[in-house]
Amino acid sequence: MSSEPIERRVSYIGDRLRGSQCGICGKEYFRTRYYCGACGRRSFGKMKDADFFYEKGTLEVCTLVKKPTNKFTKLGPYVYGIVSFHNGKVRVPGRLTDCILKEEEMDLSSFEDRGVVPRFRRRCAVQQSDIVPTISLAFTFADEYYPHQKHEIVKPKKEYETPGIAGYGVYVPKFRIKEGRMERSVPFTDEDAITAAVEAGKMALIHSGADPSLVGKVYVGSESNPYAVKPIASKVAQVLKLGEEERMDGVQGVDAIDTEFACKAATSMFKDAAALVYYPGTPTPYAMVTGTDNSQAAPREELGGELDFFVGYGGSAFIFGMHDVIAELEGWYSCTSDTPDFWRRNLESYPRHGGRFTGEPAYFKHVVKATKKLMEKLKLQLSDIDYFVPHQPNLGFPIKVARALGFKEEQYMPSLQVAKFGNTYSGASPIGLAAVLDIAKPDERVVIVSYGSGAGSDAYSLVTTSQIKEKRQRQKFTVQHQVKNSYLEYVDYNTYRRLKLGL
Repeated sequence: MSSEPIERRVSYIGDRLRGSQCGICGKEYFRTRYYCGACGRRSFGKMKDADFFYEKGTLEVCTLVKKPTNKFTKLGPYVYGIVSFHNGKVRVPGRLTDCILKEEEMDLSSFEDRGVVPRFRRRCAVQQSDIVPTISLAFTFADEYYPHQKHEIVKPKKEYETPGIAGYGVYVPKFRIKEGRMERSVPFTDEDAITAAVEAGKMALIHSGADPSLVGKVYVGSESNPYAVKPIASKVAQVLKLGEEERMDGVQGVDAIDTEFACKAATSMFKDAAALVYYPGTPTPYAMVTGTDNSQAAPREELGGELDFFVGYGGSAFIFGMHDVIAELEGWYSCTSDTPDFWRRNLESYPRHGGRFTGEPAYFKHVVKATKKLMEKLKLQLSDIDYFVPHQPNLGFPIKVARALGFKEEQYMPSLQVAKFGNTYSGASPIGLAAVLDIAKPDERVVIVSYGSGAGSDAYSLVTTSQIKEKRQRQKFTVQHQVKNSYLEYVDYNTYRRLKLGL
């Protein structure tokens, strides 16, 4: 049995911090209740939902669990405490995550009375045959790497004739491994592709100002789903409360689907999301596309271990719509061939690649063709493009293909983030797009060209609008914030491999 206090209340807390508030006296409860303990029968039918998912709390008191037992052993020593919300009206138990603890340096008193924000994480380790347990009773300090950002639903100001991106978010953790010229993002032990998708989705909802209940479709592209059979998009939809929600039955009125095409599993859905929100008479004002991966690679001492020099971890999310668009979708072109340059067979833990076949006949051929065909289709010259965003599996390929196509450094360098995060697979080119949108001015053209092994490329042309500057004020957790941060924590190779495997 699991004896840790983190297991308490799990049966009714779910994956999102929620509770109830009495509509008569205002008393709040950390659980869903249908009556108030203070008001009794009078409160039936008057209880309101209380949600703490986007709130900032205070770590009032905490303790160090030195030797976790059973399902929590892989967490190592961790800090557990009581977090209060709304000036102490509600108190919840929770674990402080993203801490690699060194007992000799511990001063728990310095942790107390500090602001914390909820994180969606794995709860504990289970057998390979079990459902992965998740929870939002995990917290990080709000005044460090992860800033607290308010979630406000904003009434749309303008409807556009062309669908496009209404908001976006990127999530990579603070842990990195640095080797040579490359830094790579490393998940904490309680993170996986699902948790990154949720965090990126939170950022996209904050940035867009969109009402989550109006998101009628969510795509989650990944090649590191913890399950061989079970969608992770359903989890993302439920945690983020996407689509219409009935308070009683817990079933979301949203279509959620997983997609898989190596590193273009997310970008392949950009056109589908745009078409869905554009379709006349559709009840789908917004669609979310998420690319998320805990990019896997065999240890370096094993066959195929050379991939271990480049893999990262992270997620991105883009919300498409017709209202308050920051970048209109001008056009697209996709190409595909059966080029087996990279694969992972069923039941195999790590992927393999085809050596020399990963270059010219795969990555370069598809990226070049997709880019040229898109430019021909839209009658674009190189000078018409302000930013070029190629897929970035390593340091050399994106620069080589950009130069081969004739782009200048100022056009392609702002998007290249692989040297800071590593290859985040489905999140790689979308994170590059986010880095560009973080700095782009209105009326600038951005061309993004993804690549997915197996093989194919998606090329898109986006033109920014005047609203890109206005919405930028809502986004604190930018790509550069995650690149240049004083709270980054570097780990050695052994720690990297341990964290990479997770709970």
